[in-house]
Amino acid sequence: MKVFFKFGPGLPAPFIAVVCCFVLFWIEPLPLTLLRNGVFDQFQRWRPRSYQTAPVRIVDIDEESLKKLGQWPWPRTRMAELVDALHRSGAAAVGLDIVFAESDRTSPGAVSAAWPLSGEMRRRLAELPDHDDVFAAALSGKGVVLGFAAGPNDPAYGPPAGSFRVVFSGPSPQPFLHAFDGAVTSLPLLESAAAGNGALTFVPDSDGVVRRIPLLILLAGRVMPSFAAETLRVAQGGRNYIIRTSPRKDIGVSEVRIGAVTVPTTSRGEMWIYYTPAVPARSLPAWRVFSGEASREELEGRIVLVGASAQGLMDLRFSPLGDIIPGIEVHAQALEQIFTGTYLTRPSWSYGLEALFLAAGGLAIGASALATPVLVSAGITAAVLLAAGGGAWSAFIRHGLLLDPVTPGLVLLVAFILGGIVRHRSSEKRQRWVREAFSRYVSPNRVDYLVRHPEQLELGGRRQECSFVFTDLVGFTSLMEKMDPADAVSVLNTYLDRMVEIAFAHGGTLDRIVGDSVAIMFSAPVFQPDHRARALACALNMHAFAESYAAEMEIRGVAFGSTRIGVHSGDVIVGNFGGSAMFDYRALGDAVNTAARLESVNRHLGTKICVSEATLSGCPDAAARPVGLLVMKGKTAPLQVFEPIFRKEKNAAAQPRDDAYEQAFSFLRDHDARAMDAFKKLVSERPEDPLAAFHLKRLQAGERGDTIHFEEK
Repeated sequence: MKVFFKFGPGLPAPFIAVVCCFVLFWIEPLPLTLLRNGVFDQFQRWRPRSYQTAPVRIVDIDEESLKKLGQWPWPRTRMAELVDALHRSGAAAVGLDIVFAESDRTSPGAVSAAWPLSGEMRRRLAELPDHDDVFAAALSGKGVVLGFAAGPNDPAYGPPAGSFRVVFSGPSPQPFLHAFDGAVTSLPLLESAAAGNGALTFVPDSDGVVRRIPLLILLAGRVMPSFAAETLRVAQGGRNYIIRTSPRKDIGVSEVRIGAVTVPTTSRGEMWIYYTPAVPARSLPAWRVFSGEASREELEGRIVLVGASAQGLMDLRFSPLGDIIPGIEVHAQALEQIFTGTYLTRPSWSYGLEALFLAAGGLAIGASALATPVLVSAGITAAVLLAAGGGAWSAFIRHGLLLDPVTPGLVLLVAFILGGIVRHRSSEKRQRWVREAFSRYVSPNRVDYLVRHPEQLELGGRRQECSFVFTDLVGFTSLMEKMDPADAVSVLNTYLDRMVEIAFAHGGTLDRIVGDSVAIMFSAPVFQPDHRARALACALNMHAFAESYAAEMEIRGVAFGSTRIGVHSGDVIVGNFGGSAMFDYRALGDAVNTAARLESVNRHLGTKICVSEATLSGCPDAAARPVGLLVMKGKTAPLQVFEPIFRKEKNAAAQPRDDAYEQAFSFLRDHDARAMDAFKKLVSERPEDPLAAFHLKRLQAGERGDTIHFEEK
């Protein structure tokens, strides 16, 4: 099977759109990023990460713990008790998702300075250990990691402490890492006692959802680990962070090695979080640790993260699953993924793959939209969109890959829509051209009617009353013999073009053109209640044009001839007649033949227009004089026929009456002997009146009455 593609001048439109979308793909405007992230979120909702037991636990400072242990902030001595209890339970490392930026206000020294005490009481309180000193002693040597909040530079705080080392494998990652000017840190006393210090800062997307956490950040020009990364390092007893970057300067970070664990990252050193639904086994309330109800099996050998879920502490985040979760749970889920090796990745090559699909698919869809029917191109587009979405979903559930089906899908839709618009406009343009061309062969009102009612393009007809105008050019055949054929055709075409134009102006339907004859139909295909008046007005205008055109041709030396016109109305069968291969729209019935006979009878009467009473009855304002009761050849019933009255000087507008003629005709109709003298007088006064001469000749031949029999057509 061969397929031929036809492209019009609108060919570049969908391809220009693909190029523009390609540019947007690289720019990544915010709406596009939000759509892409929305798809990635939906993937997680459809297939969230299955919870697997990992050596990570959350000690949750929840609402119940606050009720049982007192309001927040707790004294540092209580925090020291918590750290000691976790250490005794065998925790591999303890991460405190809390910034201890200020001294404990409940310390004895602070209380003694604020309360009105006696000197002895003040001295005895001063001898008690400071709560911060107690807490620092509890932190020392127990694998505890503190946190700091990175943000704008604050001169009240110094740089956070750290006992780690960062090693670069490849170009420096610093240009790619999230950069911050300063940080709110814990007290230097506490930082020096802790085993590690990590950034608690999240970098949510513009919609507030935390989808990634940075494993490393750039703080005042220094690479610092995140809270989760630092807790993992301390738990392993490691010292180094090894950051691997690509030799290509535009790729950035590819992975971060923390102790014995290698974590794949984004170019900015971030880790995608693959969330699970809420799992009770992940955490235990802080009050259970204090009360001793937490078993050693729940904590031994695990990384224990201490954080708050109580709403009043304001550490809540939006997740892609549509939930609001505590910030500590984000760190915990990140560590769970690292331990189980369950990662979400969006590798650097994914952009190239999406760009290739965008370009190839967009161009292919644009071409199909331009060259194939809309249902075919829509089917192709739908198939490609399903393939893109299905491929992205399969890559997600099988390999944890985040491939973007949104941007290529939008490009495909834009290419399809623009291609469809271009094709539609091209089709409309072709239809207009065909319609205009078709209108040269078929009446415009017939074309319009078929466009609105295509169901009428079937064989069959219906009975309807219509009016008909038949014209014939006298003597043109002999004129053709005397003129150059090309000139004769030009003269005839001008004549016919104007005659048809007049018919169309009155709402007539071109029935047919046969040589120099024209047949016009009114009230079909569209019903016209005033079809009789339209037909008569059309005939009068045709007559006026034919007379003026003949006079113009005579001036040019061309004996063009005169035009005879017959007008009649009656019931006919109107519709499409023919066969299945070809048919013609026309009217069939005696009224059609009668109109043609009225045109031909003019040559016997000497008139230019003959109008039947059936037509004239619908033209109350028309001025006409009676011709007589005509009995055509092959007919038995007479037909009352009239001739319109014209003003001689303009050959158009009708005069009210022809009283002299009508008086003479009444004598004729009544078989009155005075008819002979009346018509003799008319002929003598009007030698140019052929109808009066016709009746006089009949009277002289012995005929009486107004019934006229014709033996010829």
